[in-house]
Amino acid sequence: MQTLNCHGNLIELDSPKVMGIINITPDSFYDGGKSFSEKNILNQAEKMLSDGATFLDIGGYSTRPNAEEISESEETKRVVNAIELVLKKFPQTLISIDTFRSDVAKKSIETGAVLVNDVSGGTLDSHMFSTVAELKVPYVLMHMRGTPKTMSKLTDYNNVTVDVLKDLSGKIANAHAAGINDIIVDPGFGFAKTREQNFELMGNLELFENLDVPVLVGISRKSFIQKTLGIDAASALNGTSSLNTVALVKGAKILRVHDVKEAVECVKLIENLNP
Repeated sequence: MQTLNCHGNLIELDSPKVMGIINITPDSFYDGGKSFSEKNILNQAEKMLSDGATFLDIGGYSTRPNAEEISESEETKRVVNAIELVLKKFPQTLISIDTFRSDVAKKSIETGAVLVNDVSGGTLDSHMFSTVAELKVPYVLMHMRGTPKTMSKLTDYNNVTVDVLKDLSGKIANAHAAGINDIIVDPGFGFAKTREQNFELMGNLELFENLDVPVLVGISRKSFIQKTLGIDAASALNGTSSLNTVALVKGAKILRVHDVKEAVECVKLIENLNP
């Protein structure tokens, strides 16, 4: 059975878990600007926790395509304030810090976060692996090419599934060599992938179990769902739930979502297929 050691809290992944997204940003593609006030942060955290989230993923830097760059100090201020706020009200919360900057990760873990979620898989900060190893926390290693500003042009693969698997396999080896014990992989849906490539990855998701680490899937309300259905992000919950169900059937252990209640329902229904 796969487990994660979150600063002494042993999380067993025999049952898939849900990670709720809290973006402390003005320009995220779906909920940008919603979570800036203290009241909104606490209301969102309370709802997600009551709906069954195991983790809350707090991020202060939008990684949507062509998102505005912000300084490290501004990102740190955003996330540290939010982490402090949530933990003061809900002290048992397991917080994931969504950042590709090692110093932001370090300050967030020191503030009380217990997991690092890095969209760049260590490619945008050469100190990330050593920092996470020193902090002794689980690490979400995602596949991405380039940066949020350039990734949409870097979608040329020989075979997207094979290429992503090879990339993640090499990075897992490097992360282990650096001293990181608990690794979760994220195929990086929407990051340097076309609409067709996202569906190909989803169709082959069970192959990622061969990496022998838990798989996280983050497809919540993303543009490949919107484009396929001819809708906007606000209307993409049903499509998200449909693909989250597919991901669970194919072995995903963590769903990263904007809508916790619906994702938890997906988990419960799938678990009843094999009680």
